Amino acid sequence: MIRHRLGLIVNPIAGMGGKLGLKGTDGQEVLRICREKGAIAEAPKKAVEALLRLAPLKSEIEIVTYPGEMGEIEAKDAGFNPTVIGKITPGETTSEDTRRAAKEIADYGVEILLFAGGDGTARDVYSAIKEKRQPVLGIPAGVKIHSGVFAINPRRAGELALLYLQGKTKDVKEAEVMDIDEEAFRKGRVSAALYGYLFIPHERTFVQSKKAGQAASDAMDLEGISYYILDHMEKHKDALYILGPGTTTRAIKEKLGEGYTLLGVDVAKGKRLVSFDADEEKLLEILSDAKEAFIVVTIIGGQGYIFGRGNQQISPKVIRKVGLDNLIVISTRNKVSALGHNPLLVDTGDEELDRALCGYIRVVTGYLEQRIMKVSA
Repeated sequence: MIRHRLGLIVNPIAGMGGKLGLKGTDGQEVLRICREKGAIAEAPKKAVEALLRLAPLKSEIEIVTYPGEMGEIEAKDAGFNPTVIGKITPGETTSEDTRRAAKEIADYGVEILLFAGGDGTARDVYSAIKEKRQPVLGIPAGVKIHSGVFAINPRRAGELALLYLQGKTKDVKEAEVMDIDEEAFRKGRVSAALYGYLFIPHERTFVQSKKAGQAASDAMDLEGISYYILDHMEKHKDALYILGPGTTTRAIKEKLGEGYTLLGVDVAKGKRLVSFDADEEKLLEILSDAKEAFIVVTIIGGQGYIFGRGNQQISPKVIRKVGLDNLIVISTRNKVSALGHNPLLVDTGDEELDRALCGYIRVVTGYLEQRIMKVSA
């Protein structure tokens, strides 16, 4: 017996640019490059992952979605028999399709609208239903996810949607829809803007915070962290160092030479940068001849992610190749303090690896300062 109606939108190209280091998938030229290189979208499998968490109410839920790759396929893969509305041109969907789908599904009457994608998808959903008080929830599947409308990971998205449908989570709150200029982003400039707010189920441990910026008082910490890593490199002269994106790792890259990328993944050896803005394929190629390697990543301010947000080039294959014992997490004390008692987060898209990463890890916060922090999936 059908008791609940849930909306579903899947952005079929979301996440394709992540492992290629393209910092997003907006624009036809970027999409063309992704397809030429055989990139695989993350949204479809992550949507299925979320929907599988609805199994306890499966016989009571009607999923309303768009045709084919925009939700119908994923709903069926998760074992549902969806109600399909609207029309698309397979293989040629655009942001206009997302906006139209959001409006028509909301008008159909759903208790909650799930959408799989990134910040661009959230913007499209917002522009279509901003006048409605329609509860939504994002399934994180994009390259860049600054908005606060997304669950921590696909599993949590499905679990929170289930709690909402069961009436165990009744409150909703306004959450930020944010996005950045991808063209500026690819050139190393972050230009983020707030577009508005959407209503999401209110359950703090299930949803991520919006990305936070850097405080001016972090300068001393950055100096200490960078010299700690340089000393580490001195002790491991023949090792490769995969340096993730961000302003914290930039403090290290600046001391290694010119040409580094702020928002890309660079590689160093012998205190010298040897590869710039490397994608997954390049990292695996470099690692194939390496006797020893380390991964240096930072915490995303305000959210706590160390893998799965903005650094998808450092993929499960790359992490396994380097080894879990050779991960170095760095962060300023302000970023750590801002998380309160919340754990660090991982969302690599590989459940087995995410479980292996869970536990406790040392976080370098200065030259002679480290903190032990919990990691959760």
